[in-house]
Amino acid sequence: QVQLVESGGGTVQAGGSLRLSCAVSGRTVVRYAMGWFRQAPGKEREFVANIRWRSGSTYYADSVKGRFTISKDNARNTVYLQMNNLKPEDTAVYYCAAAPEVYGGSSEAEHYNYWGQGTQVTVSS
Repeated sequence: QVQLVESGGGTVQAGGSLRLSCAVSGRTVVRYAMGWFRQAPGKEREFVANIRWRSGSTYYADSVKGRFTISKDNARNTVYLQMNNLKPEDTAVYYCAAAPEVYGGSSEAEHYNYWGQGTQVTVSS
């Protein structure tokens, strides 16, 4: 089992920044790829970014490329999502997720078998 706990959500004005954290515990984390997804009211859950724990390679959705950065802290077993230049359309519940490493780079939610509880991000205009 892998346990994921997100934190860092909140309300910010457009153009502002937030950093989300995902604390990971359980099975050997280096065997997983970690992803961030988001879901806005009335919309499908969508991929944001992911990172392979072993290699550190990253992949981003086009909508956040250049504004968001995913990173990891091996000592703390924590994954971060730094979000800059936030826009109202970034408003959503953000979820941290873990997928077996073989799916590293995947943007498909079905490949992720562990999920956190989600954290709300609200961007006001």
